[in-house]
Amino acid sequence: MKALFTFKFSEEELERIRNLGYEVIFASESNKSALGKLTDEELESIDILATYNCFEKIDISKMKNLKYIQLSSTGFDQVPIEKLKNKDILLCNNKGGYSIPISEWIVSVILQIYKNTKSFYDKQSKKQWICDYSVSEIYGKKIGFLGTGTLAMESAKRLKAFGVEIWGWNTDGRDIKYFDKSFSKEDINEVLSNCDIVISTIPSTKETYKLMNEEKFAVMKENSSFINVGRGNVVDEEDLLKYASKFRGIALDVFEQEPLNQSSELWNLENIIITPHNSWVSDQNHERSFNLFYNNLKRYISGKNPENIVEIEKGY
Repeated sequence: MKALFTFKFSEEELERIRNLGYEVIFASESNKSALGKLTDEELESIDILATYNCFEKIDISKMKNLKYIQLSSTGFDQVPIEKLKNKDILLCNNKGGYSIPISEWIVSVILQIYKNTKSFYDKQSKKQWICDYSVSEIYGKKIGFLGTGTLAMESAKRLKAFGVEIWGWNTDGRDIKYFDKSFSKEDINEVLSNCDIVISTIPSTKETYKLMNEEKFAVMKENSSFINVGRGNVVDEEDLLKYASKFRGIALDVFEQEPLNQSSELWNLENIIITPHNSWVSDQNHERSFNLFYNNLKRYISGKNPENIVEIEKGY
């Protein structure tokens, strides 16, 4: 069984995959000429594609024998889904692979907001010794997660140590580990109107597109905080700007268009933390990604379904 890797692993790691029984071909997706050297005959013989995003450089419709695509990313916007439809090809993502660094980012920005860190850094740069008595704590706060997947669970697990109450919003209101309460999709306003901090971790789908709009921001509590680390197009940024003044703090790692345009008014808000889709970055990501790839390929060659199969119609 042939596996094409365009995501860089060490020779030792690739050898471990060969020892599972795979014939491994490596061609870096960052090197267009390397992928371009693959002949149509070679592409046709590939059974498994392990990649982040090689889809602009090779035409997967030429991969007639393709059975399984393993992504190193959680999102799959880069995948030409129309070329997978009506074909028996598994698509798996890296769900959970970045949940730990992102959950640490969430904890970090919450503390920055409530400890007024940004203003202290500004004073430090000006050598100003000025006490700030508006600093607050998150103890006793209600924190609501839009989406209760692995990312939200990892975040909730860490936040529980601060003595907060964790609410979750998902499709059916099912109970989730580490969450004190869960609400179904019809009850989103219950979460928004009661929580001191609202964190969006939901994927981009037809149903979630600009879900957080003027109507939803109006429902949220005065002096609450809003954080988005899921997908940028879940938020209507123009509507967020209209309501920005009601929030104690806003933290955004994802945006409708990336990079965020320098003309965006979001840059000018005093109560915002902006990071460049960077929350997932960690020195431990490579090891986690390899373990996922390895374990899924081990399952697949032994006749079992790999984990993290994407339900394309649902969008996650």
